[in-house]
Amino acid sequence: MEQTEDNLYEELKKLIGDDLIVITRAVQLNLLGQVFRPIFSGTVSDVQHGHMTLSPVIIKMVNAPFYNFPFPISIPFEQIVSYSTEVPVDEVFPLA
Repeated sequence: MEQTEDNLYEELKKLIGDDLIVITRAVQLNLLGQVFRPIFSGTVSDVQHGHMTLSPVIIKMVNAPFYNFPFPISIPFEQIVSYSTEVPVDEVFPLA
């Protein structure tokens, strides 16, 4: 079931202040020479039409599964594949 952008906006708006795990569309991402899976966890700090912001945010990398990114990350709605408040943000799970 695919959500419309307005429904996603309303649903995420209710989660401001809550911890969330987000998986994005890319197979892998590259940031500062580090390749990682598109799995982010953090606190929803802002939701606008078209994107949400996590701050603070943890990037789940294989060699650093709890890398605290120093800046907030905004994720466009169209790049969000899945998200959950049910998985603890400090959960360790295999990324390889």
